[in-house]
Amino acid sequence: MLLHLHPENPQPRLVKAIAECLMDGGLIIYPTDTIYGLGCDIFQHKAIEKVCRIKHVDPAKANLSFICYDLSDLSKYTKSISTPLYRMLKSYLPGPYTFILPASKEVPKILQSKKNTIGLRVPDNNIARDILQELRHPILSASLPGEMVEEYTDPEIMHENFGHLVDLVIDGGIGGMVPSTVVDCTKDEYEIIRQGAGVFEMEE
Repeated sequence: MLLHLHPENPQPRLVKAIAECLMDGGLIIYPTDTIYGLGCDIFQHKAIEKVCRIKHVDPAKANLSFICYDLSDLSKYTKSISTPLYRMLKSYLPGPYTFILPASKEVPKILQSKKNTIGLRVPDNNIARDILQELRHPILSASLPGEMVEEYTDPEIMHENFGHLVDLVIDGGIGGMVPSTVVDCTKDEYEIIRQGAGVFEMEE
């Protein structure tokens, strides 16, 4: 099913329907501030397994990340954040970044990597954040299966290609083609793992 949402002022009735779909274990394709993502409720174990099957990855090795509503929501899913780290995160979020951080006990076991880390995002996108606010906890963030192609920016084409795999495709307009910048914050010196849409200034 293809749902058209207003990018700036998403319709509350549709946002509520999307949150209910996620709570029922549904899968969605949704807009972020970078590329469109494949997502589900992080507490729906079977839905996460379904995403991993679509992506042909083992949940334990997938290094899946998820999106949070804001910094205080993000802080529940990582171990205590130092003041310098908090300041750094605050200066970049919301924005096109995924930060790899030590996972807290709140992170479902299926999503924790062997290193006990988790990738966390706070996208600068009204549709994604309104869904998160309605759902009251994070959504899994995975890229669509296959190679990143121009077709992945158009919700109608995504609906044709992937509509049979998911419950909802959310049309929030044409998406981007560059994924988020991934920064590993688990070491003393932060490391850019993937250069994406966000410019991350490494401290001297």
